[in-house]
Amino acid sequence: MGSSRAVLLPGTASDGVFVRSVFAAPLASAGLSLITPAGATVEEHLAALDAAYLGEPLIVGGVSLGAHVAAAWAARTPERCAGLLLALPAWSGPAAGAPAALAAAVSAEVVERDGVDAALAGVDGWLGAELSRAWRGHGAALAGVLRAASSTAAPTLGELAALDVPAGVAACTDDPVHPLAVAQQWAAALPRGALRTTTLAELGTDRTALGRAAVAALLDSRAGADGATRSRVRDSRGVVTGPDGRGR
Repeated sequence: MGSSRAVLLPGTASDGVFVRSVFAAPLASAGLSLITPAGATVEEHLAALDAAYLGEPLIVGGVSLGAHVAAAWAARTPERCAGLLLALPAWSGPAAGAPAALAAAVSAEVVERDGVDAALAGVDGWLGAELSRAWRGHGAALAGVLRAASSTAAPTLGELAALDVPAGVAACTDDPVHPLAVAQQWAAALPRGALRTTTLAELGTDRTALGRAAVAALLDSRAGADGATRSRVRDSRGVVTGPDGRGR
């Protein structure tokens, strides 16, 4: 697969613990090593990608905002990028009106006014546990991190179209905050983009489901899938599905 190093970034106010739980095993199975740099802000993430580049192009990517930042870095420094692993992209271009951006902005207000417990009220199960751990790790900086993320532009579809490298995109078909339609647009815009899907339900019981989907999509891209294949969505097992994630 060319480069053996994958530098992956977390989503808004998430952390390396989640990234490792998602990607470490699938990447190892593909012969790739995972790097999860420290950092919370967009600027810190961009600096970490710069620091990780040691002369050999990198596979870069991440989850949600992390995918946005990695793709933006690749667009600015294409000679440093060997491939993309993009999980749960949340919007393209300006953030205004995107569900994930609105959620981050509202969460920032609640955290600032009422605290983390209030912001996470009603968020149960595995997602509540993940957010509770990651958000508390940001301490007093949490509201600022959330607010900044809510207004950070993602790469435009035109910028993605200039990234002629293998690119695996992964989405959850039941995730309204990271719409499948956005992932489909990203995969279609990327010249060598391939898309695989999983579900939040599967992710809840097996974090690697998302990583497996992204890595499988990257392998699809590397294999040079033809236009007929690229126009379809594949789930994490490779089953062709329709736009709604149902089998065809």
